[in-house]
Amino acid sequence: MAAAPEERNPVALFDPRLHHFFHRMFSRFFRRHMRAARLPHWGVPEPGPDDAPLVVFANHPSWWDGVAFMLLGARVLPDKTLFAPMDAAALTRYRFMRRIGVFGIETETPRGAVAFLRTAGQVLAAPGHALWMNAPGRFQDVRERPVGIAPGLVRLPEIAPGARFLPLALEYPFWTERKPEMLAAFGTPITGAELLALDRAARAERLRDALTDTMDRLAADALSRDPERFAVLLQGREGMGGIYELWRRALAALRGQRFDARHMAR
Repeated sequence: MAAAPEERNPVALFDPRLHHFFHRMFSRFFRRHMRAARLPHWGVPEPGPDDAPLVVFANHPSWWDGVAFMLLGARVLPDKTLFAPMDAAALTRYRFMRRIGVFGIETETPRGAVAFLRTAGQVLAAPGHALWMNAPGRFQDVRERPVGIAPGLVRLPEIAPGARFLPLALEYPFWTERKPEMLAAFGTPITGAELLALDRAARAERLRDALTDTMDRLAADALSRDPERFAVLLQGREGMGGIYELWRRALAALRGQRFDARHMAR
């Protein structure tokens, strides 16, 4: 039996209290497993008109991307309610996510493409909504070129010409500590009207160029390993933990020194 329309519509399913609860859970999970979430000073998104829905299109380097979406959405774009597509088969293992803005899509099928555009249209019908998606539609290393642009993203300006399209670059490098960094940077937004004026091939290139430029600029900052280039959005625990860290803390206390858990103190 087909699902009722309200069951397919992520806007109808969205529960803000559950979203807030899982945001706190994901924040705790992040602090255990990541060193810090960092945004370069140039990578803060430009404020846009309140009456325009938003499409955030990102590269897709890691499993962590979904966590990045939730953390960044709450901290950087708190006025927009976040919705995001996810492979339908994978979503069956995380059914609770349907209540926090995630909706399933069938990849690699015409039926799935039509369903994605229909659901995206429901999301982008309200100005207070933001659709966050991985542009390639598959996992892709940050060094791989050209950056993939899924056909569904190219079609979005046709159903939401009033939306703004905001590129987002993501990386998860290891620097000097045992945990990786989450680096994120937003690029220059593109209006839906500008994209709609292009044919689909040129539109895909415009989106690809915007995302690639943002990724390349973030890569330069990642290579510097200079935290001063970034603002910290969320700080994880530093140091090795365990018995060795307890020993170091005890030695510092005996010597009357301030304990610094980092491997490379600045």
